[in-house]
Amino acid sequence: MKIAQFYDFTDKNIYYGILKGEKIYKIEGDVFCNFIEINDFVTLDRIKILPVTLPSKIICVGLNYKDHADEVKMRLPEEPIIFLKPNSSIVGQNDYIVMPNQSKRIEYEAELAVIIKKEGKNVPLEEAKNYILGYTCANDITARDLQKKDGQWTRAKSFDTFCPLGPFIETEVDPTNLEIKLFLNKELKQHSNTEYMIFGIYYLISFISSIMTLFPGDVILTGTPPGVGQIKKGDEVIVSIEGIGELKNFIK
Repeated sequence: MKIAQFYDFTDKNIYYGILKGEKIYKIEGDVFCNFIEINDFVTLDRIKILPVTLPSKIICVGLNYKDHADEVKMRLPEEPIIFLKPNSSIVGQNDYIVMPNQSKRIEYEAELAVIIKKEGKNVPLEEAKNYILGYTCANDITARDLQKKDGQWTRAKSFDTFCPLGPFIETEVDPTNLEIKLFLNKELKQHSNTEYMIFGIYYLISFISSIMTLFPGDVILTGTPPGVGQIKKGDEVIVSIEGIGELKNFIK
């Protein structure tokens, strides 16, 4: 099931709905808890797809692909390396990524994102799956020069528009074996598979929830595969994840 948040141009309201072909059927209730599909749909040409969630926090995992660690010649971490992005960094499908004046080198990072379904603290590994609503595409945009200059990652990762997210939440995909790609101006730049993650999805949920409480709608970005590179004004960037879809954004 693919869940979308969208703006309906007809009645100028925001809804969640379920994608079926070229139609989205609206839902009633709480998308993170109990909801029902109703017999009221809109076609894709009548809506704007919005970011799938506005979380309390975005928790990101650094260096979480074996092939990326090999690429940058770094040892595999013993524990997940985590950092945060603010929710003000989120944009959605076909939105612009705005290059800040403070940086001279902005880079893309294709990532699988986990959308949390319910509140969780100290989640046991064997129960972690029950805390997941679904998965979506993300792009962890990074000001690489500022990351190196600052020695920590907050400024480099936190500019407005630096977390494209979407277009849909897929609730039924197996996250352990998904092909993940990134295209820059239609040229393939990143290509790997989630099977190469160092720390799996369920372990990450258990580990992170031992540090901070997870809330419905929170997002976990699970790391990027090899091939990260620079983006410039006028570029088009697409994150494509098997079974989920394609997240397209433009740079200005």
